[in-house]
Amino acid sequence: MNFLAHAYLSGDDKKLLVGNFIGDFIKGRQALSKFGPEIIRGVELHRAIDEFTDNHPVVHESKDRLRPRYRHYAAVIIDVFYDHFLAAQWRKFHHQSLEAFASDTYKIIESFSPILPVKFKQMFPYMVNGNWLVNYANITGVDRTLSGMASRSPYDSKMEHAVSDLEKYYKEFNDEFERFFPELKRFSEEWVGEL
Repeated sequence: MNFLAHAYLSGDDKKLLVGNFIGDFIKGRQALSKFGPEIIRGVELHRAIDEFTDNHPVVHESKDRLRPRYRHYAAVIIDVFYDHFLAAQWRKFHHQSLEAFASDTYKIIESFSPILPVKFKQMFPYMVNGNWLVNYANITGVDRTLSGMASRSPYDSKMEHAVSDLEKYYKEFNDEFERFFPELKRFSEEWVGEL
């Protein structure tokens, strides 16, 4: 899953949110050891969410539709597509508006600025200024996100073309998201509850 899902699945725990949000930017045990236990727990939740997602049969259906054209980038694209469906259907999942939730999330993350990884801190202003979490809700925002990722990739990912596949198979991807996401939500809640 992408940033919006990781933020949403953190619940109301601020440190869990921070760790979950920055999880992709922390590589190795030494990097992880620099954080307190609550942040580490958030990073571990991030990894558990990614593993659950990567191995889920419904997610495989979505990825298989894209794999012939995008190869291993299909997984990255599906993460963004699923964040789109979460944002577009936000009222079904959260009592707070998406705009308010995004604003609160940015403020929480910013309040932990001294401990954030350098690469994340370099990217974060672009996220806030472009209001990525809110803009996932529209096709233009998805296109902008994927095009930006494509421009940063050292390889020819073709991700800048993926919105055409989202539009072509919108119903199929949406159906798969709706089958998958409640299971991911339940998994995350159980994971947090066990700790």
